[in-house]
Amino acid sequence: MKTTSAVPARRPRAAFAGLAVAALAAGTLAGCASSKSSGSDSKSAAAGAASSSSSAPAGDPHRAAVSITAAEGCAVDKTTFPAGQVTFEIANKDATAVSEVELQSGQRIVGEKENLPPGFTGSFTVAVDAGSYSLYCPGSGKPNQTLTVTGTAPTSGDSDTATLLAQGAKEYAAYVNTQMGYLVQTSQALQAALKGSDLDAAQKAYMKARPYYEKIEPVAESFTSGSDNLDADIDARQGDVPDAQWGGFHRIEKGLFADKSLAGLSQYGDTLVTNVQKLQSLTAGLEYKPFELANGAQELLDEVSSSKITGEEERYSHIDLLDFQGNDEGAEQAFADLKPALQKIDPALTGSISDAFTALDKLVDGYRSGDNASGFALYSSLQDADKQKLAAAVKAVQEPLSQVAAKVTKS
Repeated sequence: MKTTSAVPARRPRAAFAGLAVAALAAGTLAGCASSKSSGSDSKSAAAGAASSSSSAPAGDPHRAAVSITAAEGCAVDKTTFPAGQVTFEIANKDATAVSEVELQSGQRIVGEKENLPPGFTGSFTVAVDAGSYSLYCPGSGKPNQTLTVTGTAPTSGDSDTATLLAQGAKEYAAYVNTQMGYLVQTSQALQAALKGSDLDAAQKAYMKARPYYEKIEPVAESFTSGSDNLDADIDARQGDVPDAQWGGFHRIEKGLFADKSLAGLSQYGDTLVTNVQKLQSLTAGLEYKPFELANGAQELLDEVSSSKITGEEERYSHIDLLDFQGNDEGAEQAFADLKPALQKIDPALTGSISDAFTALDKLVDGYRSGDNASGFALYSSLQDADKQKLAAAVKAVQEPLSQVAAKVTKS
């Protein structure tokens, strides 16, 4: 959320202003939050969590057990799989700094399971072709493990650039739907916490919900028509809109972290859930064009430069680095979905952007911390030199990334 004027002056971002909305189904995605995930999270006793880490049958080559511990980090019971379906069954035993597991192919998130604090289990299933993958557990002492998938990858006779771009757009739509499902779930958890009496629990629920909005913010910002501004309704900061209209995440943030009180926040939680559910219904049928992905990635990094680097976004909670990482991931995912086609269009540019994203990811990961529930150091603890390094790393991605929209539009 960039605007700092006293009136709701937000307009649709160029990145997604031209989205075509298909006919919407009557139901919502809340019941199927992630197309990548299967099974439900479950709070288990210590013994249950320990046994679930070995629940994947040892002889089943299509299942893997992932165990997360504070002492040993993130461990998987096998690192080689045959091409096809693979299910990862995850148990976080006692690691407070790790709450998610991702399977990555290059810079693309192939599958993931999030919100796995100590004592929780979960799983996700993917279909993978032959190649090298990385199991990523951010915050772990050993965050990346290389996995190998063997066998002959399926071939396609229709792999021209246009087809690759169209496929990338479909994959990005699936990513948005996944993040929207998580956003609804975590916003509902925040809503419930605001109706209780535990301030610490409500603060943690706020932190859990924030990243999912940040990952897809340009999509939300496209839904602005007249006085309707979903982005402002969900994410306005104090001063962005008249005080009488101010609600959403940051109004809740002020109550939880500045006022340190739950008084009066329940109504804002109710409205937040209504608005994110509305956003979910609007995004469910969206179709994207490749240049929109490129522009959206650029806009997410603009968000980092304009409000995260300055510390304006989370001015009461100071969890700006959590938002920063969300914007970074959303931008990187959009780029990753375009990458197969862009590699054919301009391999040198593709390599430059990939390298810049890798450097940015490494820098941001250096600020991860188990001392705060957000998983990152508080932004108020950073020195000017830290902020300058972060700004430089973002700019290093922005400059080559700004060329992508023109490249894919010509193809």
